Amino acid sequence: MNIFKLVPEVQYNGTDFSIQGLTEIAGLQLPIYGIILLLYLLIVFGNMTIFVVVWGNPYLHSPMYVFLMNLSVIDIAYTSNILPNLLNMLLTQHRTISFVGCMIQLYFFISLASIEVILLAAMAYDRYVAICQPLHYVLLMSLRRCAGLAVSAWVIGLLDPTGHIIIICKLSFCASHQINHFFCDVPPLLKISCSDTYDVEMMNYIVGSFLTLTTFVLTMISYVIIISTILKIKSAKGRYKAFSTCSSHLTCISIFYGTIICLYMRPASSYYPEQDKFFALLYIVLVPLLNPIIYSLKNQDFKDGVKKLLHSASVLRYI
Repeated sequence: MNIFKLVPEVQYNGTDFSIQGLTEIAGLQLPIYGIILLLYLLIVFGNMTIFVVVWGNPYLHSPMYVFLMNLSVIDIAYTSNILPNLLNMLLTQHRTISFVGCMIQLYFFISLASIEVILLAAMAYDRYVAICQPLHYVLLMSLRRCAGLAVSAWVIGLLDPTGHIIIICKLSFCASHQINHFFCDVPPLLKISCSDTYDVEMMNYIVGSFLTLTTFVLTMISYVIIISTILKIKSAKGRYKAFSTCSSHLTCISIFYGTIICLYMRPASSYYPEQDKFFALLYIVLVPLLNPIIYSLKNQDFKDGVKKLLHSASVLRYI
């Protein structure tokens, strides 16, 4: 079934794209392949560990860890949407991707990024309630409300790219079919289109700015209140303990939003391939790699959860 026939006014012309990749220097292909493969395996292992440990320990079924479990799923899906195809290109030098495959990759890329920004905002709100309104935490962040926020993030994220995909499918790519990137993304696609890209750019600004900047502003408001509350704590030990619960989340937010804003909150005419490839690697590889470390591996409750899970596994082995 041709999925594009299901969407009115979308015309699929059978175009195949050639993806340039990270580099064209032959001697660097295998070293980059080895590095990307190692990073991908670490991302999958680290985030899968989070999911299994949180899922397998009932005492970790609190809002913060439920959000973290969702974030680990997003990070695995986010990288799996792009890195396996990149690894295949580096190993086989086969760099062709079909129009349908390109649109599917673009859809999930935008969708998963949208879900992540909403989850990050929800996690900031969770930290705000925990630090600023601890007596009302159970009421304001019940598991039911937490589940509602997580489901809302997934629904909004899965619907968000629809407009982008429909408009991009109507573009013509008669000038060039070579995407100067290592995956299908909006700016390099607009760069090689010979159609008027004004509608896509406006969609990118309106939808992207609304979702990204709204969640960013809400997150920053939460942290302004959090930091002002922490500074009022008289005990230095108390201030350190309170700040340590949110410093990791703040670090990831800075990297994630910084790269997103640098890449997408500007006209397509200012697209610089080599610079954008570097920023893209930051949020596709670095953030999912750091999340398991800074959110969980430095958290004592999570360490205890790992020990209990390993102990249960060793006991079952001898039964």
